[in-house]
Amino acid sequence: MIQQIEFSLTARRRGCHLVTREIMDKLPRLPKTGLLNIFVKHTSCALTINENADPDVRTDMDKIMDDIVKENQPWYDHTMEGPDDMPAHAKSSIFGVCLTIPITDGRLNLGTWQGIYLCEFRNYGGARKLVATIYE
Repeated sequence: MIQQIEFSLTARRRGCHLVTREIMDKLPRLPKTGLLNIFVKHTSCALTINENADPDVRTDMDKIMDDIVKENQPWYDHTMEGPDDMPAHAKSSIFGVCLTIPITDGRLNLGTWQGIYLCEFRNYGGARKLVATIYE
């Protein structure tokens, strides 16, 4: 059986945000075993799994990405939407817009220190739309 749910996450400022609880609150009861695929319908943010305990990891991740993909590069052609737009597209491609997580005993089978991040790469990205597909 396959279930699919579309929902939006609360708008967030630029940075990496732990959104595991918000996503779980939007989902129906999970099956005993299966897979959860989460897809974000935007090209200037991303989803990833990383540490859920120390918030410094999230701020450091944001700093690392800003260092790897810099704003205001003179060779960017796509600049009409502001200096954060083209770098946001590149960062989104580096991280990715989709996660697949195993479901075991009716819960996401994440490691002890793992959580789902929304990486918001725009200064004002707005509410992000997600599609969650549950495979039983």
